[in-house]
Amino acid sequence: MLAPILVTLIFTLNPNVALGDQLQINNAWSGGFHGSFTVHADHPIIGWTAHLSFSKAVQSLQIFKAIVLSSSNDNRDYVVQNVRWDGNITAHGSLTVDFTGIIVGDQPPTGTVTITEVTLGGSHVTTQATITPTTQHSSNQSVHALNTKYDYAEAMRLSILFYAAQRSGKLPANNPIPWRGDSALQDGHDVHTDLTGGWYDAGDLIKFNFPMASTTTLLVWGLIRWPDAYQAAGQLDNMYDSVKWPLDYFLKCWKPNTNTLYVQCGNGLAGHDYWGRPEDMNPNRPTYKVNAHHPGSDVAGETAAAMAAGSIAFQAKDTAYSRELLTASQSLYSFAKAHKGKYSDSVPDADDFYASSGYEDELCTAAAWLYKATNETHYLADAKQFYDSDTAYGLSWDDKQISCQILLWELTGETQYKTSVKHFLHSYMPGGSVPYTPCGLVFRAKWGSLAFAANAAFVALMAAEDGIGGDNYKTWALSQIDYALGENNHNFSYEIGFGSHYPVKPHHVGSSCPSPPATCDWDAFDSHAQNPHILYGALVGGPGRHDDYTDDRKDYVKNEVACDYNSGFQSALAGLVHFALHHDLPSAPTLRCSNHKRHHR
Repeated sequence: MLAPILVTLIFTLNPNVALGDQLQINNAWSGGFHGSFTVHADHPIIGWTAHLSFSKAVQSLQIFKAIVLSSSNDNRDYVVQNVRWDGNITAHGSLTVDFTGIIVGDQPPTGTVTITEVTLGGSHVTTQATITPTTQHSSNQSVHALNTKYDYAEAMRLSILFYAAQRSGKLPANNPIPWRGDSALQDGHDVHTDLTGGWYDAGDLIKFNFPMASTTTLLVWGLIRWPDAYQAAGQLDNMYDSVKWPLDYFLKCWKPNTNTLYVQCGNGLAGHDYWGRPEDMNPNRPTYKVNAHHPGSDVAGETAAAMAAGSIAFQAKDTAYSRELLTASQSLYSFAKAHKGKYSDSVPDADDFYASSGYEDELCTAAAWLYKATNETHYLADAKQFYDSDTAYGLSWDDKQISCQILLWELTGETQYKTSVKHFLHSYMPGGSVPYTPCGLVFRAKWGSLAFAANAAFVALMAAEDGIGGDNYKTWALSQIDYALGENNHNFSYEIGFGSHYPVKPHHVGSSCPSPPATCDWDAFDSHAQNPHILYGALVGGPGRHDDYTDDRKDYVKNEVACDYNSGFQSALAGLVHFALHHDLPSAPTLRCSNHKRHHR
């Protein structure tokens, strides 16, 4: 048996220069920077550590393919180690590791990184790399030079706008949606609690916390994985503002002193009977809750997952807010675990709209995110306990089984979790058990057909980055996102406002209303005219089993919009931008319905 040999490589880090693709600062902004280094191997590697030494304090370091082992010297020095699933690198292979740092001021640090590789065979070698200056491109230039089939960064920007249109409560001064104003300012009044804020669920005006929490988790997940995509698109600050809106609301909803979690604002049936502006609706909206006597482990678990993920995302931007989210997540998870039950059994009104199928998957993902946020091993033990090895049906507001599986693969590197992820994606890819439309959309269900496809694409992109599937998974993800953006039999973008041909009559009450003082009621719903306001960025439900689709406001199956529809879609777009930035996105696949003109940008 060959004994392990250590090989040490030293590179110099400078924010304005790069050593090939080995080590560079990709983007910098006031308060932070994004960089990467690459471990190259001309011999097999079975593990590595990296010592990053910065010229100034880095308040926190987020790194996805490694674990921070220690920080010292007033946070100028960090030692990180590969996660289990990214330790092995074959001869002549490489691994790029992205990281985000939070600093004081707008000048990123200089410094060095020393990579220590554990190898089988070879000798102990130290080399000094030479770096030559290069011009750092602006974010917009880098995005415009991607030369992808579709402008994924633009589609991502529009999706963030959709979430701005869904805001409830008192809107900020920088509200980008001119036809939206303050609304539902009395939410929580009946329980003497301020529950303003959050997002309206879909085309209606109810705040259903379960799908809202799921939406937030998937969006924050994409932000944590690929912040460089948002930075390169000039959308990083907008994205942080976007996800903070529901996170702030969740903090209001959780009352740890009484083990009470408010989970819904507005009666579902009454809300669906109203067609008018959110700004004009009846302020007397009932509030629904779960507690120790009427549990809701699913909604509590998913909200805890969203806040734990949020604590990781904001650790580098707002340390105090990150701690607040983490503290709330921990106590909420403890409540969810101690008082088990489905929330839709406790809240009958929710059962008519978002009935839960179970809570083990949400408890698993909450525990996994808390382990990522704290590194406390009891959370990992919990996640393993709640793991289900069966092939997941799909990633959705109700089903987090595949989320649990891929998180556990990332956290442990254990083969059983990798196998679960592969089985899920193979069931969705051609030849699997999930059927396809004639033009190539994987068709899991008629409700949210595009959302199921986009969520699976998001999983595929994460899996590819996590060492599963490679370019095959990326190519398949491209096929599904491109279908949504125009590669279909209608030459039609299902994301509103993207390209030149998209839905103009979505099932969405706010955008269907004319501007005041004109009346808005059910006549607006019945109108054959297009919506007076363009609902930029919204992804509609999607086509039927045979690629059939009509732009009809009354068709709430195919043409309603929803917060959860956009979540995996937007995060998949971030993944595509990330891979394109790193020149690691394969060519777009040949599509089944390609006898039409494409709208490129």
